[in-house]
Amino acid sequence: MSTTSDRGVDVHRLPLQPLPLDPDDVLAGAPQAAAAVVGDLAGVEVGVWSLTEGTVRDVEADEYFLVLAGEATVTFADGERLDLTPGRLVRLHAGERTTWEVRSPLRKVYLTT
Repeated sequence: MSTTSDRGVDVHRLPLQPLPLDPDDVLAGAPQAAAAVVGDLAGVEVGVWSLTEGTVRDVEADEYFLVLAGEATVTFADGERLDLTPGRLVRLHAGERTTWEVRSPLRKVYLTT
Protein backbone atom coordinates (compact mmCIF):
# COMPACT_ATOMS: atom_id res chain seq x y z
CA MET A 1 0.00 0.00 0.00
CA SER A 2 1.39 3.40 -0.99
CA THR A 3 1.83 6.07 1.69
CA THR A 4 1.18 8.92 -0.77
CA SER A 5 -0.57 9.80 -4.04
CA ASP A 6 -1.57 12.96 -5.86
CA ARG A 7 -4.75 13.14 -3.78
CA GLY A 8 -3.90 11.68 -0.41
CA VAL A 9 -1.19 10.83 2.11
CA ASP A 10 -1.17 8.21 4.84
CA VAL A 11 0.25 10.50 7.53
CA HIS A 12 0.73 7.63 9.98
CA ARG A 13 2.98 5.65 7.61
CA LEU A 14 4.65 8.45 5.68
CA PRO A 15 8.45 7.98 5.83
CA LEU A 16 10.13 10.92 7.55
CA GLN A 17 13.67 12.20 7.11
CA PRO A 18 15.82 12.75 10.23
CA LEU A 19 16.24 16.36 11.40
CA PRO A 20 19.28 17.23 13.47
CA LEU A 21 18.67 18.62 16.94
CA ASP A 22 21.14 21.09 18.41
CA PRO A 23 22.77 19.19 21.31
CA ASP A 24 22.52 22.36 23.42
CA ASP A 25 18.71 22.20 23.05
CA VAL A 26 18.40 18.60 24.28
CA LEU A 27 17.59 18.81 27.99
CA ALA A 28 16.81 15.14 28.74
CA GLY A 29 16.98 11.78 27.01
CA ALA A 30 18.08 11.22 23.43
CA PRO A 31 15.15 12.51 21.37
CA GLN A 32 15.17 12.27 17.60
CA ALA A 33 13.23 14.54 15.26
CA ALA A 34 12.11 13.79 11.71
CA ALA A 35 9.87 15.39 9.11
CA ALA A 36 8.53 15.24 5.57
CA VAL A 37 7.08 18.06 3.53
CA VAL A 38 3.85 16.87 1.92
CA GLY A 39 3.20 19.90 -0.25
CA ASP A 40 2.45 23.57 -0.56
CA LEU A 41 -0.94 25.28 -0.59
CA ALA A 42 -0.97 28.96 -1.55
CA GLY A 43 2.43 29.53 0.07
CA VAL A 44 1.67 27.44 3.17
CA GLU A 45 3.92 24.42 3.73
CA VAL A 46 2.09 21.26 4.79
CA GLY A 47 4.06 18.46 6.39
CA VAL A 48 4.41 15.75 9.00
CA TRP A 49 6.84 16.03 11.93
CA SER A 50 7.80 13.67 14.74
CA LEU A 51 9.81 13.70 17.95
CA THR A 52 10.72 10.71 20.11
CA GLU A 53 10.86 10.62 23.90
CA GLY A 54 12.93 13.23 25.68
CA THR A 55 12.94 16.95 26.41
CA VAL A 56 14.07 19.66 23.99
CA ARG A 57 13.74 23.41 23.74
CA ASP A 58 12.91 25.25 20.52
CA VAL A 59 12.19 28.62 18.96
CA GLU A 60 8.97 28.30 17.01
CA ALA A 61 7.87 29.20 13.50
CA ASP A 62 4.42 30.58 12.70
CA GLU A 63 2.44 27.34 12.64
CA TYR A 64 -0.73 25.39 13.24
CA PHE A 65 -0.43 21.69 14.00
CA LEU A 66 -2.69 18.76 14.75
CA VAL A 67 -1.38 15.96 16.97
CA LEU A 68 -1.85 12.55 15.35
CA ALA A 69 -0.15 10.30 17.91
CA GLY A 70 1.84 10.44 21.11
CA GLU A 71 1.79 12.25 24.39
CA ALA A 72 3.76 15.37 25.33
CA THR A 73 3.64 18.70 27.11
CA VAL A 74 4.81 21.92 25.50
CA THR A 75 5.70 24.73 27.91
CA PHE A 76 5.95 28.32 26.73
CA ALA A 77 8.39 30.91 28.09
CA ASP A 78 5.50 32.66 29.88
CA GLY A 79 4.77 29.45 31.83
CA GLU A 80 1.70 28.33 29.87
CA ARG A 81 1.61 24.55 29.44
CA LEU A 82 -0.32 22.57 26.84
CA ASP A 83 -0.82 18.83 27.06
CA LEU A 84 -0.52 17.26 23.63
CA THR A 85 -2.56 14.17 22.81
CA PRO A 86 -4.11 12.94 19.56
CA GLY A 87 -6.68 15.40 18.26
CA ARG A 88 -5.17 18.51 19.88
CA LEU A 89 -4.93 21.50 17.50
CA VAL A 90 -2.27 24.04 18.48
CA ARG A 91 -1.26 27.50 17.26
CA LEU A 92 2.39 28.55 17.57
CA HIS A 93 3.69 32.05 16.89
CA ALA A 94 7.03 32.82 15.27
CA GLY A 95 9.75 33.47 17.82
CA GLU A 96 8.02 31.82 20.80
CA ARG A 97 10.43 29.91 23.01
CA THR A 98 9.16 26.49 24.05
CA THR A 99 10.20 23.33 25.85
CA TRP A 100 8.84 20.01 24.58
CA GLU A 101 8.63 17.09 27.03
CA VAL A 102 7.71 14.01 24.98
CA ARG A 103 6.53 10.94 26.91
CA SER A 104 5.59 8.78 23.91
CA PRO A 105 6.57 9.38 20.26
CA LEU A 106 4.80 12.48 19.00
CA ARG A 107 3.61 12.81 15.39
CA LYS A 108 1.84 15.86 14.02
CA VAL A 109 0.60 17.36 10.77
CA TYR A 110 1.69 20.99 10.49
CA LEU A 111 0.95 24.04 8.37
CA THR A 112 3.49 26.86 8.32
CA THR A 113 4.50 29.83 6.20
